Amino acid sequence: MNALQLDADILRNLGIIAEDESMLDKVAKYLRRVVKQMTYDPTLMTKEEFFAHVERAEQQYANGEYTTQLPGESVTDMLRRSGYAL
Repeated sequence: MNALQLDADILRNLGIIAEDESMLDKVAKYLRRVVKQMTYDPTLMTKEEFFAHVERAEQQYANGEYTTQLPGESVTDMLRRSGYAL
C-alpha cells in the first residue's frame, strides 16, 4: 500500500471513528503517545538546564574535581583510570 492509499484509508477510518466521541478520545490519546515516542530524546534539555549544567561543571573544575587525559592515553584508558568499569 503506498502513502496516498494509506492516507485515504486513515482518513476514511477517522471519519467513522469521529461519530463516536469516546472512541475518538481513545484514538487521540493513542496518537499522542505514538508521537511522544517518536519525538522523545533523552539528551534534550532546556536552555536553563543546559546553563545550569555548565555552571555545575565550572564549579567542579574550580574545585579541582576533574580528570585530564594524559598524552597518548585513549579516552577508554582515561575513564578506566578514573574508576569507570568499561
